[in-house]
Amino acid sequence: MNARVAFSWLFAAISAVMLGLAAGAVWMVPTLYMQRPLPWLAVVVGWLLGKAIRHWVRPPGPGAAVLAALAALTAALYVNLLTAAARIAGLMGLGLVDTLRTAGFGLLLQLAELGSGPADDVWYAIGMGLAAFTAGRAMKAKASR
Repeated sequence: MNARVAFSWLFAAISAVMLGLAAGAVWMVPTLYMQRPLPWLAVVVGWLLGKAIRHWVRPPGPGAAVLAALAALTAALYVNLLTAAARIAGLMGLGLVDTLRTAGFGLLLQLAELGSGPADDVWYAIGMGLAAFTAGRAMKAKASR
């Protein structure tokens, strides 16, 4: 593997993680509005991430499928961490950024685990599977006229 291919895959992995973080932040908007977790949105987020990675990050194939599943996992983890931070911020009267800094990753991860159930994990797995399927699937050729 030459340096150009390695750099290409590194850039694709970073892009997938950034897309996952952005999707998790957008997922947080309806979660805060409804004031309850919405794990079923993992299906919608997974499909969108799969399409985004297939079209913009990597061509369809197994590599794109792995990157899309990684992005969906990142989105699910991030929305749960943000939800835990928003709950702490609301209870203690702090800002969200201050809460994220003060609480730290470990505490937010434990609170996210306490706040989710087994059914939530099933939704996240379905979203990851759909993201991988969508990203790995070959695009249909457009008929020329």
